[in-house]
Amino acid sequence: MMVIQLSSLDHHFADFIIRVEGRSREGLWIAAALVSCVTCRGHVCLDLSTVEGYGITPFQPGSAPLRPPPAGRWQELLSGCDTVGLPGDYTPLVLDGAGRLYLHRSWDSERGVAAGILARCALLPGSAADLAEGLDRYFPPTNGEDDLQREAARAALSRQFTVISGGPGTGKTTTVARILALLVELADGETPRIFLAAPTGKAAMRLKQSILHSVERLAFPEAVRSALPQEVLTIHRLLGVVPGQSAFRHNRDNPLHCDVLVVDEASMIDLTLMSRLLEALRADARVILLGDRDQLASVEAGAVLSDICAGDRDAAVSGGRPAIVHLTRSYRFTDESGIGRLSRLINAGDGNGALTLLKSGLYGDVCWRQLPSAENFAEVFKVVAGQGYAAFARSATPSEALNLMEHFCVLSPHREGRHGVGSLNHLIDSSVSRLRSAGSSAISLTPIMITGNTYDLGLFNGDSGVLVAASSTEGPEAFFPDPDSGVRRLSALRLPQHETAFALTIHKVQGSEFDTVLLVLPDQMSEVLSRELLYTAVTRARKRVEIWCDGDIFRRAVERRIERSSGLRDRLWREERP
Repeated sequence: MMVIQLSSLDHHFADFIIRVEGRSREGLWIAAALVSCVTCRGHVCLDLSTVEGYGITPFQPGSAPLRPPPAGRWQELLSGCDTVGLPGDYTPLVLDGAGRLYLHRSWDSERGVAAGILARCALLPGSAADLAEGLDRYFPPTNGEDDLQREAARAALSRQFTVISGGPGTGKTTTVARILALLVELADGETPRIFLAAPTGKAAMRLKQSILHSVERLAFPEAVRSALPQEVLTIHRLLGVVPGQSAFRHNRDNPLHCDVLVVDEASMIDLTLMSRLLEALRADARVILLGDRDQLASVEAGAVLSDICAGDRDAAVSGGRPAIVHLTRSYRFTDESGIGRLSRLINAGDGNGALTLLKSGLYGDVCWRQLPSAENFAEVFKVVAGQGYAAFARSATPSEALNLMEHFCVLSPHREGRHGVGSLNHLIDSSVSRLRSAGSSAISLTPIMITGNTYDLGLFNGDSGVLVAASSTEGPEAFFPDPDSGVRRLSALRLPQHETAFALTIHKVQGSEFDTVLLVLPDQMSEVLSRELLYTAVTRARKRVEIWCDGDIFRRAVERRIERSSGLRDRLWREERP
């Protein structure tokens, strides 16, 4: 029997709902506590049909497990409560006809996302001849072979809402650069106003670099180049954060002056932020989402990109409602690539196949090591991590260190515990300090990652830099890559919240890539281990991935898929309308 542990927050919320209700109602307290609990775990709603038979453990120690009513009876009981309404009612909790119970704000966000997408699903008018001619120029025919990049362009040029999904190296940004060039060329009259955005500062910088590289490589005409955007914004900066408030400056009443919006790393966008983003666009604005549907979902509630792409996961191109094109050809990982093969087996949920490949030793870019014992782990790990960070440790300047930050990285699913990033960072710092003292470097450098947004400094969650320890003449300083000046220098005293980044959680590196990745898995199964997590970790590596794990833990993680309760896929792909 699965056991759900309630928190003090869940208890307080359920007590609040009972106070608002004004009297005790059978099934209401436990429903309110559970909807609070599952929302904190990333679900959008509580599916009443999935809870029957679970043991619900109260927050107070020693309390007996609670049992929810049978789903049908439970739904009937909740329908009679004043605090539980139907979709569209202004009540704290919302219960839909499928037995999904929402916090009102979650229901409203889901409704907003579905409405914003479905309103943009119709085919746009335009000259078929001009479209065909443009596609032939930018995506020349390929002797009868399917060209999914061309299909993605066709969808984006003929619809207001398009998703281009694909793993690393499948050409998403190259495709969208060509799409934007065609939109400029085919514009009837005024040049379209194009915005580029991403969820984090690091993802925004990577998108900018990729777009600029594609523009240079494709040799667009000068008129097209000058019309393309030169800046990529974080979504929060695009919408305009209002200090001290959860609201944004751009919203339904003050929409963005935007004709075309391209958003990269869409898998990282949670339901609420996606709702705010779509709400802030004019009804005629075109939206193109880029991302990898198989990656981890956002840390906050929802799995928006996965839900949007759920119409036909086995099809490379699906339309009729949202237009989804999944790019499958990798230009980075060849058929002989161990990383490519391993990631495909993980995606397929083939635990035995993935483990066999991992242990086979047949591929130079994939390496497995049995997780060292508790007694030996620290010393073995310090040696290997020290070798990985040796070049960084001997950097003579912050600029050199910044350039080496994508050479090697240690990843873990957890923050705490022997194999969590807190402990791993401590071990790596010890190893790097030893290397530094044995070398000729006169400066002490530590990689850091910003964990909050500071708009006056232009630093955002996910931005990476290096911290330089205080010297006899200077105080501690931080250095960050800058797309214009190369390196940006700040006093460390001005830094917002940040953390050491020798080792990072897998969630933190979405949108990042490294030449070599060392992935350390825990010695016990946990609820965060899944195929999405392993796929995300493995595909952060450009050249080599080394995985330390127990074989059975790895296999079970591959076979476990994360499912987040949501009604969005039903709204988008079934007859139900918001």
